[in-house]
Amino acid sequence: MMPALPRILAAIGAGALALTPLGAQQKQLLEYPSIHSPVVGERGMVVSQSAPASQVGTAILRGGGNAVDAAVATAFALAVTLPRAGNIGGDGFMLIHDAKTGRDVVVDFRSVAPQGAKLSMFIDDRGREAPAASRGYLAPSVPGTVAGLYLAQRKYGRLAWADVVKPAIALAEQGITLTPDEAFVFSWGRQRLSTSAAARAAYYRADGSLYRAGETMKLPDLAWTLRQIAARGADGFYKGEVAQRIASDMKAHGGLITLDDLNAYRPIERAPLLGEYRGIRVVTTPPASAGGATLINMLNILENFDLKSAGAGSARSLHVMAEAMKLGYADRYRYLGDPAFARAPVAGFVSKAYGRERAKLIDPDRARPAKMLGVGDPWRFESPSTTHFSVADAEGNAVSTTYTLGADFGSGVMIAGTGILLNNQMNNFDHAGAARALRDGAPAPLNAMAPGKRMLSTMMPTMLFKDGKPWVVTGSPGGSTIIDTVLQIVVDVVDFGLNIDEATHQPRIFQAANDNLRVEPNFNPDTRALLERMGHPVISDETMGSAQSIMIDRGLFLGAADPRRPGAAAIAF
Repeated sequence: MMPALPRILAAIGAGALALTPLGAQQKQLLEYPSIHSPVVGERGMVVSQSAPASQVGTAILRGGGNAVDAAVATAFALAVTLPRAGNIGGDGFMLIHDAKTGRDVVVDFRSVAPQGAKLSMFIDDRGREAPAASRGYLAPSVPGTVAGLYLAQRKYGRLAWADVVKPAIALAEQGITLTPDEAFVFSWGRQRLSTSAAARAAYYRADGSLYRAGETMKLPDLAWTLRQIAARGADGFYKGEVAQRIASDMKAHGGLITLDDLNAYRPIERAPLLGEYRGIRVVTTPPASAGGATLINMLNILENFDLKSAGAGSARSLHVMAEAMKLGYADRYRYLGDPAFARAPVAGFVSKAYGRERAKLIDPDRARPAKMLGVGDPWRFESPSTTHFSVADAEGNAVSTTYTLGADFGSGVMIAGTGILLNNQMNNFDHAGAARALRDGAPAPLNAMAPGKRMLSTMMPTMLFKDGKPWVVTGSPGGSTIIDTVLQIVVDVVDFGLNIDEATHQPRIFQAANDNLRVEPNFNPDTRALLERMGHPVISDETMGSAQSIMIDRGLFLGAADPRRPGAAAIAF
């Protein structure tokens, strides 16, 4: 067997042992090919936005659990350590590769609209979306996280259910020691968390003051709820005392979620969407995630251009990518929705032929206005704050999970006596579009709200495969920027041959179905000037996404924690 160090260097990149001259002496100084090197593991890897949660997942691997066990334990831990996004009161998608069967499956635990939801509750007198859709007791949809995690672990994990929930219980009981960033986040989120008395009591001192960095915050109500879940599985959340407390608190504050809504919720196992990009197999999420289909659509467009020769980070490669993003987002808004409620041209949307047709609209030298590019017709090609974490184990299993509360801290509603912070996903429906359609007598948009319906999502846990085995496990939070973030990770590793840490650190762009091209702060000014000369109105504000990724190469697990959100960690096993 090759010694560990040479194997690590070989996996990170060719040319790792470059030699540097020293006068007339023989070259003998060790050099490395990149300023960004991933964390290296030999038996597995967990990468998440919270170091304590990554440690929990890795401990599960060390204790004999597989990647699914570790992913579920990480998810519950994040509900304690990252309350702005980690959750048991939200929803998401889990992509699983089961090495034993070779099967890939998506566990869709997207939340659904309560049965009592009506359009009039979420629009104002001008037909615009009302604030109630985003904050307060009308904003939460029926949570799916616990049901989805339970389904995944009982079917694809191997440890006892209680064993994967216990670490999160311990974290909630013993308390989390706040980092400076975590302490700041609670200061920033005070207004939203003031929506409910329970949230104020959980995350602030009795006198309303903030916990400081280095101090410990205990969450006893959340620990109680987690114990019910550990003892009874999904029924510990959707039935019994926890469900009673949710329904009672919602009723007392004019909320919508009832016992019947909770009892009726079911996660769904779905076949993933499959694509191919320059010979690399792409496996991602199907609707009600719009992200996966849009990713494959964009990659099919980009396959018609030689990005490699343009170079990573060049104005020319970024220009072509931005135009492909513009096309993909335009189609996404028009054609995708919950498949249980809407017929969408998914096969046409992800076809190579449709990608070639859309690629013809791109001028390689000049940006074209979004209104000139327009929306395509994939029907002609039909045939008969969110967080992400990635896990891989030595047996070849891999898990990519993105889940969310919606906004940071969700609706701001914490259910009294439970520690459960609820999502605000009701604002992910197209309420304004539905109101316009109703006014004009037109068909409702595909993402119009309906009781029991899953709202469209950009969450899109994704894997790339080489030779039938997982090569890259990735995904990101970031709302509308998720698709473009994952696209750039894929292009960076496939077209430009970057290692996963290099790809994670590359400056990002975001282009939706409009003319403004967003770039991250401190973007290269020369590149920005070239993009502007090519006709892109460039703006810059915040960083984009938080991709937590693993590359599996030559028997090694290479982890990359995205530094854009403090606290992320890749922990090797």
